[in-house]
Amino acid sequence: MKLSQPRILPLAESEWTEEQRKVLGPIKASQPFYNVLGTLARHWDAAQKFTVWAYHVMGESSRLPARDREILILRVGWLCQAEYEWGQHVIFGREAGLTDPEIARIKKGPEAEGWTAFEAALLRAADELYHDACVGDATWGVLAEHYDTLQLMDVVFTVGQYHLVSMALNSFGVQLDPGVEGF
Repeated sequence: MKLSQPRILPLAESEWTEEQRKVLGPIKASQPFYNVLGTLARHWDAAQKFTVWAYHVMGESSRLPARDREILILRVGWLCQAEYEWGQHVIFGREAGLTDPEIARIKKGPEAEGWTAFEAALLRAADELYHDACVGDATWGVLAEHYDTLQLMDVVFTVGQYHLVSMALNSFGVQLDPGVEGF
């Protein structure tokens, strides 16, 4: 972790407003309540708007296959050295069909042996967006052989979203949730 202690503590349930109880209560009752959500809840107006976009990127409205999305998220999480992001998305990546050797290989990037040309292009897109804020023509061309326009847009949206998330997690000092391994 970049920070060993949180700079911004997750909002405790005892601090929730009535509106937060209506929104967060059902989430906490039905699934793990992640430190990231508790931390973002401190800025409630922003959190409500942020989660609409986040649910697009991670949800059914995204046009990306889950496995491809997780390759992108894990790569940008690794590039940002966002250990919280990495740990959470290792779990999601496994659920999406990534193997442990593939997850380990994501750290090595698009040049690592074993990737298909398309998988390498996904990793390269994350690298190019991270370093240059633009997917290069060659990478775009490979992706465009497999993806339609909306999927190409979702590649950029996914990497951009998780670059932002990684910056927030690192800067706020969001700590790993119980049972989640980091790097």
